[in-house]
Amino acid sequence: MADVEEVEVVVAHQERATLRVGDVFLKIDADQTRTDVEVEAMAMAPIPTPEVLWRKPPVLALAALPGTALGRLGEPSPASSAAWAAAGAAARKLHDAPLPPWPGRSLDEVASQLDGECEWLVTNGVLTTDVVTRNRRVAEAALRPWTPVFTHGDLQVTHVFVDGDEITGVIDWSEAAQGNALFDLATLTLGREEHLGDVVAGYGTDVDLDVIRAWWSLRSLLAVRWLIEHGFDPWPEVAVLRSRL
Repeated sequence: MADVEEVEVVVAHQERATLRVGDVFLKIDADQTRTDVEVEAMAMAPIPTPEVLWRKPPVLALAALPGTALGRLGEPSPASSAAWAAAGAAARKLHDAPLPPWPGRSLDEVASQLDGECEWLVTNGVLTTDVVTRNRRVAEAALRPWTPVFTHGDLQVTHVFVDGDEITGVIDWSEAAQGNALFDLATLTLGREEHLGDVVAGYGTDVDLDVIRAWWSLRSLLAVRWLIEHGFDPWPEVAVLRSRL
């Protein structure tokens, strides 16, 4: 690392930051419980994850994964259909693994948060009432009891790395918990409906596509305020919500 000429800021906001220094990622988190979850989840996960090089709170050092991300926001995915199917297969392997010992959000917690976010979006004029109302109605299909599985919790395309048609690893495990399997699949395919069939084929079991679409609406409704308040552009989530009309 001493010979590295530059430091790349991967993401940074008031809660956490990730820096790349050569082939090492340095994750700095104000909440060490998230880092505790990340380290334990990676140790438990039955799919490839980054190697933990060292940890000295508040910094966690991880080795870079080979390959490239499955996709980037706002850009067509360069990955093959087989790579998307491999991502679905990796998700299935994770969901079939023993549960982590810590719980995730309950159904009641999700429903309560959804109500609060919908009210905020309308009150602050972020989205029109008809967009919020329509998506709130679509999201109802996700608000049903589920059998908890080992979920990644933030399985977006930038967190899944591939080399050719193979998955080389999955990063950013701080949201891992017991949760709904279809939430992971919905996160992976959010704004990427053209790849939903590949992911489901790789997942290898019957999947309720209406519930995945419900999670697209639900996740987007929950994410917009957080993105705005942390300095990110929420347009991908807003586009998903507007597409439901």
